[in-house]
Amino acid sequence: MMKWVFTGFILLSLLFGALFGRIGEVSNAALSECANAVELVLKLMGAMCLWSGLMKVAEEAKLTDQISNLLRPITKRVFKGLPKDSLALKFISMNITANLLGLGNAATPLGINAMTELSKLQSPEETQTASNHMITLVVLNTASIQLIPTTIAMLRLEYGSQNPMEILPAILISSFVSVCSGLLLCKLMEKRKRRLGR
Repeated sequence: MMKWVFTGFILLSLLFGALFGRIGEVSNAALSECANAVELVLKLMGAMCLWSGLMKVAEEAKLTDQISNLLRPITKRVFKGLPKDSLALKFISMNITANLLGLGNAATPLGINAMTELSKLQSPEETQTASNHMITLVVLNTASIQLIPTTIAMLRLEYGSQNPMEILPAILISSFVSVCSGLLLCKLMEKRKRRLGR
């Protein structure tokens, strides 16, 4: 879907640039913004490498097991029915931790690992559809609570913000509301699914 949106933006830019005789400005903007995009990626890469590396160190040092134990009261209620020694729960806990730190890029591979483990718990006839646990994980990952919005803070700092973390209260409130709303809808849909016998 997004590829069509961006394609539409590009075509509209070219069309209006040609109509108003500013096609040169459109091409100049495209070239200069390409260079800016590469610079931004390189600047963000340092922070991403740092936090992704720390997550790997934490995993090797078994800190992720301790984090998993700390989050167990939450995860066992949200993901009812999963075995407590399941690898899926460990990856889910690490995914939640990465999201709490505002590290969406580091959370993605952990989420994929959790999905892989959750798929192993499905029976062969269920593998064509997502389980309730999988849907809940996607919602939780997408609407995640961020205690430290690392990526946003880096972007704000890059663009000259004097206090890049001043948005923290707004992010905490909005992410908490989105997580609660998403989980509530998941549970309501699970109940509806059970009622319909699916």
